[in-house]
Amino acid sequence: MRIFITGATGFVGHHVVQTLVQNGHTVRCLIRTPQPALKNNPHIETVIGDVTQPDGLAKAMTGCDAVIHLVGIIRAVPQQGITFEKLHIEATRNILTATSEAGVSRYLHMSANGASADGPEAYATSKWHAEELVRDSPLNWTIFRPSLIFGPGGDFARMLFQQVRLLPVVPVIGDGHYQLTPVAVHDVALGFNNALTTSDAVSKIYHCCGPQPCSYNELLDQVAATLGRKHVVKLHQPLWLMQPLAHLFERFRFFPVTSDQISMLIRGNTCSPEPWASELKISPTPLADTIKKALAG
Repeated sequence: MRIFITGATGFVGHHVVQTLVQNGHTVRCLIRTPQPALKNNPHIETVIGDVTQPDGLAKAMTGCDAVIHLVGIIRAVPQQGITFEKLHIEATRNILTATSEAGVSRYLHMSANGASADGPEAYATSKWHAEELVRDSPLNWTIFRPSLIFGPGGDFARMLFQQVRLLPVVPVIGDGHYQLTPVAVHDVALGFNNALTTSDAVSKIYHCCGPQPCSYNELLDQVAATLGRKHVVKLHQPLWLMQPLAHLFERFRFFPVTSDQISMLIRGNTCSPEPWASELKISPTPLADTIKKALAG
C-alpha cells in the first residue's frame, strides 16, 4: 500500500514510517521543509506542504491507499500562532477534507488517552473535538488514543534519563503517586501498521497502553535501575507551589511545564491495552523492556 502520513518527522511519526516501510508499504510524507534523510530510502516519498494550509493537500494524496494523521502538539504557544485549535482541530478538518477529495477512503487518526468533551484542559478537549470531526466523516476511520508514549527519541524519556543520570536529586511534581501506563512507541507504530489491513478496526477507537501501570515514583525507580543506579533521591514539589508558578510562567518557553500539563499528570494516564492488543495482534512490551529500548536508542 502507499500511505500518506502527516507528522512523519516527529517522535511517533519517525517510528510509524520505519514500521510501515519494514512491512512492505510505501510512505508518502507531508513535510514543511526538505528532509534529505528521508530521501535515502526508495520506499519513502516526500511532498512539501502544511496541514494548516489546505491548498494542495488533496493533490499530494493522489494515488495513496490510506492516510495516517499524526500531527499534534502538547504545548500551545499562542504568540507564535501555535494553538490547539489550529494544530488539532483545524488541521484535522483540512486533512479529512483533502482525504475525501482525493478519493482515499481509509483514514487513521492519532488522538490521546484522556480526550474528553468536557475536560479541564484545552489539550484534551481539542483532541476530542478533532475526534468528532473524524467520527462524523464518511471515511473508514480508526482512532488511536495512546497513553504516555515512551521510546528512543522521545522528549519524555530523554528528560527522565538526563535527570536520573545527572541530578543528585530528581524533582517530582506532587507526591508522585499518580498512575501511568507507559506504552512503547514501537507498539504504537505497529498498531497503525496492523490496522491498515484489519477490517475489524474500521470505526473503532483504540486505547493504547502498556501492560502494567506504575506510579511516577516507580517509573523513576525503573529508569534508575536501567541506568545501574540502586536508588534515586526524589524532591517532591508541592502542587500549591507548582500550579501557580506554571500558570504565571507557562507563556514563556523556558518554563518546563504548563498548568494544563500538571493537571493531566496528577490526574493520571492509565487504561487497558485491550482490545487494541488482541484485535491488532500486538504483544505490549513490558515496562522494563520499554525503558531498556528507549535507553538503547
